[in-house]
This record gives sequence, structure tokens and C-alpha cells, in this order.
Amino acid sequence: MPSRDEILAVILGGGRGTRLYPLTSERAKPAVPIAGKYRLIDIPISNCINSDIFRISVLTQFLSVSLHRHITRTYVFDSFHEGGVQIWAAEQSLITTDWYQGTADAVRKQIQEIQSTRAKYVLILAGDHLYRMDYGKMAEYHWENDADITIAVQPVLKEEASRFGILKKEPSGEIRRFAEKPKDPALLADLVSLDNPEMPYLGSMGIYMFNTEVLVDVLRKEIDGKLFVDFGKDIIPYLISADSRVFGYQYEGYWRDIGTIRTFYETNLELTEDEPEIDFYDPEKPIYTHPRFLPGTRAIGCKLSRVLLAEGSIIHEAEIDHCVIGLRQQIGEGSVIKDTILMGADWYGVQRNGAPLGIGKNCNIQGAIIDKNASIGDNVVIKPFPQDVSVDHPLYIVRDGVVVVPKNTTIPAGTVIQP
Repeated sequence: MPSRDEILAVILGGGRGTRLYPLTSERAKPAVPIAGKYRLIDIPISNCINSDIFRISVLTQFLSVSLHRHITRTYVFDSFHEGGVQIWAAEQSLITTDWYQGTADAVRKQIQEIQSTRAKYVLILAGDHLYRMDYGKMAEYHWENDADITIAVQPVLKEEASRFGILKKEPSGEIRRFAEKPKDPALLADLVSLDNPEMPYLGSMGIYMFNTEVLVDVLRKEIDGKLFVDFGKDIIPYLISADSRVFGYQYEGYWRDIGTIRTFYETNLELTEDEPEIDFYDPEKPIYTHPRFLPGTRAIGCKLSRVLLAEGSIIHEAEIDHCVIGLRQQIGEGSVIKDTILMGADWYGVQRNGAPLGIGKNCNIQGAIIDKNASIGDNVVIKPFPQDVSVDHPLYIVRDGVVVVPKNTTIPAGTVIQP
């Protein structure tokens, strides 16, 4: 059987991330903080390292400075270990002057880099999913079936089928049909793969393992004078129709696509529960991130319940329930915070405009996301909106009913934000 050293992992990290706006107003989507002290990009990179896949490349494009900085500071392999994490930024050349047009186009523009690694297999990953997976097991499945491409698939609830790319998997494991976000009842009936009335479909997880030769050939192929732009919409349907050996690797574990403000909000808060579905506390398969030399959090006269608390914070006489508290977060006395994500700060002290960083005194904040380096004045009230409400305000944004205070924003003392 081939070796995992022959696999090159390519992580797609260059999208605009418009559905996560305003969290992506100043950073790439994979650089968005999660679980208090991590970033989304840490998930696929950590999965690669834990799967003994050490040749990793990250494709970047939009607002990528903080993402580049995080990767270069965090993932430094020693000189006695083959591999490392490379950044492949979008660039203009004599051949092409446009930016990445889609997932497949991004990989195509790095074909020379892929071929220069001499890797026999390419593992395509997204940079904005939360899960813990051994890619080596998927690779073994790929090799055992002599596949051209293997797609990671997961059971999907009947009512959520229209949100995913749905694949029809035969008992042999081969994929015979694919439909992107199907809604037609007749088509959905033909796509049933599982004998489970609640979860009869298999959805694509956006994780693909290619034989490198197959990947290069399909990326260079033109249909009606056009190259393929996207993996899900273009390449997967084409390979199935061309009778390539397309197989589905069924994954049963936890997996979330962090694609919207609501899913980001709910997924973070799930981590505060006593036994969350995915647990970052796994000594055998840790999630890695940038090591920081911060003191332990100091909480004085506080009442804390269901709180995921990062280091370096200072909290005075506050009541906090069902919250994620990020690095260096400062919270003033008398404040009540519930069902909220506080992303913390990059430094201690004051904002660039002189306003003190953190949450002021006697605030009441519920159902919100407070991004990094925000300053919330004393006596501020923030309450959640109905889930179907969206609001654009100079000081805050409401998406899916969640109030988001953007990075570096100052909310003046006494401000009330509520429906």
C-alpha cells in the first residue's frame, strides 16, 4: 500500500467569506477565531498533522495578512522532519492576470507547484469546517478501491438535503450520481443511498482525494472552450459522467460547515456544554494553534456557568452564562453576559482611539458576538433579535438574529441595541 508521505494536502483558504461578514471584513475566513484561542485554519492543519500528513499547502487570496502571520508563527517544522506548511498566495503571471475564480480554478493556477512536489496524491480540504478526522483512513480506502478520486461523504437529514451536494452511492462504494443542492422531489427520491428514513442521503463534505495525474488532467480539460471552475459544481459531475472511478468514503463523526453567522455562533456555544459533540480536549489528537505566553485568567467575585474561558483574561464581579471568552478579555464589574461570544483582544490597554478595550461596567449583553479589540462602554445593553432579522448599522451588524460588533469597534456608554 502507498505511503502517507506521498500525499500533498491542499487547503482552500481564499474565499471572500461574505456569509460570515462582518467577521470577515478585516480577515480571511480561515483566520476567524474559534473556541476562544484557535482559528478555523487550525482544524484542517491539525487534522493533517494528526494523520501523519506533513506536506501541507494553503491557498490564500482575500485579506490574507493575518492568516499568513498565524500560519508562519504557528506551524514551524524542525529541520529533521520532512514537510511543512506552505502558503500559495494568488498571484498574477505572464499566463494569467485574474484572481482565483473558484475552488478548482485556484488549484489549477497552482498546478506547477503541485507537480513540483512529486506527490502521487492530492488531498483537497476546506479551511472553514470544524471536525476531527483521520485522513489516513480515507487514503487507505482510496487505495483499496483503486479510485481516481474519493469524496468524503456524511449522512444528511432529509430536510437539509437541499443545502448540500448529494451523492448516490452504490453498495460497492462507487458514486454514480451527483446533484448540487437538489430540490426536485423526483430527483431526491433517486438519490437515496441509506436505509434510514431520517437521514437517507449522503452529502459531500468538500474533502477530495485525487490521484495527482487525474487531478491535473481534469483541471486542464476544456468543455466547449471553457475550463472547470469549481469542484462541486463542475469537476465531480464530469468525472462521474466520464466513468472515472469515483468512490465515497463515509464519515460518521462530528462535522460542521462554519458557513454563516448563525452556524458560527451556535457551533462555538456548543463547545461550552459539559459533553460537547466535538471536544478539543484530546491528548492523542490535539488541535494545534499559536503558542502564547499569557498568564492564567483572573476572575474576582464572579459567577461563571458553562463558560469556555481562554487565558490572559481579567474579569471583575461579573455574571457569565453560556459564553466563549477569548484571549485577554477584560470584563468590568456588575456586567451580565449570556449566550455570547467574546473574542478577546490582541493587546491590553486601550483602543487606537483611546477607548478602553473590553466590556465596561454594568453591561447586559445577550445573544451577541463581540469581535476582537472591541470597546463596549459602561451600561451598554445588547439583546438578541428574531432569527430572520438582518440589520446594518454603523456600530453593529445583525445577521440571523445575532448581533455582531465588528473588530476594533467602540460602542459608546449607555447604548441600547435590541429589537
